[in-house]
Amino acid sequence: MKDKTEPFHSENIETWLRLIRAEGVGPITFRRLLDHFGSLDKIMGASALQLTKFRGIGGKRGESLARPRRLLDSEKEMDEAAKCGVQILHWDDPRYPPPLKGIDDPPPVLYVKGTLVRSDSLSLGIVGSRRCSHYGQEQTERFSHLLAAAGLTIVSGLARGIDSAAHRGAISARGRTIAVQGCGLARCFPPENQKLFEKICENGAVISELPLTYEPLSENFPGRNRLIAGLSLGILVVEAAPRSGALITAKAALEYNREVMAIPGRIDSPTSKGPHELIKQGASLVDCVEEIMDTLGIIGQEIKEHVAQSAAQTQKQVETPLFDISRMNLSQTERAVLSVLDSQPLHTEEIIASADLRAGAIHSALISLQLKGLIKQLPGNLYVKR
Repeated sequence: MKDKTEPFHSENIETWLRLIRAEGVGPITFRRLLDHFGSLDKIMGASALQLTKFRGIGGKRGESLARPRRLLDSEKEMDEAAKCGVQILHWDDPRYPPPLKGIDDPPPVLYVKGTLVRSDSLSLGIVGSRRCSHYGQEQTERFSHLLAAAGLTIVSGLARGIDSAAHRGAISARGRTIAVQGCGLARCFPPENQKLFEKICENGAVISELPLTYEPLSENFPGRNRLIAGLSLGILVVEAAPRSGALITAKAALEYNREVMAIPGRIDSPTSKGPHELIKQGASLVDCVEEIMDTLGIIGQEIKEHVAQSAAQTQKQVETPLFDISRMNLSQTERAVLSVLDSQPLHTEEIIASADLRAGAIHSALISLQLKGLIKQLPGNLYVKR
């Protein structure tokens, strides 16, 4: 009996690679050529004259396209990708993400390390600043955890800061997450996220439209941002500067008729300017999972009941302190220290100054409160309330 096992790469992927890697051919030109000629075989068999007459190609590019294509390069790319555990999919493959296929400029070819599943069509993109605050990181992980626990796939860009927190939050909920890289999948960028990269592959996928060994050049990232928007039902911006990749992603989301949401921040924080500007321009201000579901419309309403049940249990685990403070026998010093702390990190010296108590007593109280699960120490002698 013939083996019906699904091929690792998409069928006929070498032809797709040969065309998309041709000089001057990007996603939009690729689609226009396909619409005009009707099939890849006809494009590949077209003469220089036929290609030159096609609007937007021109003489030099037409001649370049008409030259014999190098099959060897495509086969080498396929072999190297398979060795790295990376699949190469084209948009006619049922494994290709349906939401991405529906945008104006989908990548004809997608590199995938990990697994894409049908439920990934219910995805939310979470993006923000690389230089985020503790508050931004904390809220990102919390929202991502709750949304992933409810069944949404979390999409982000694997960058430092908010992106990394979004992926971690989804993984902590044992949910699914997709990372879109601005380089080839033969490497992880940034390098320090290698372990996170591997965990994402186990709990979803890392994807890219770029060749396997492509470097993380700055010009690659706007394209990466459009894929995050294209994969998602909506984009949630947590913290971002006025001119940042997160806002490019939000702009792409609007162009693709996706929802744009933002979490407000401190008015004196530079990274709050981006979300606040989006809110002024009409983005939905959200501060809880239910508001995100309301913003997503019919789809959000269909899963809202499930979200409420999942979120109630998860939120209890994430947000509730290990002990009920009102029933705990805390000393006056411990209560004084606890009253000074909130979600913003404070240095030991700031705590001593605010509590107006002896340094020795403060240090003892900090140790005791940590053991009781009420506060958390951060690097640099910083403390926050749990």
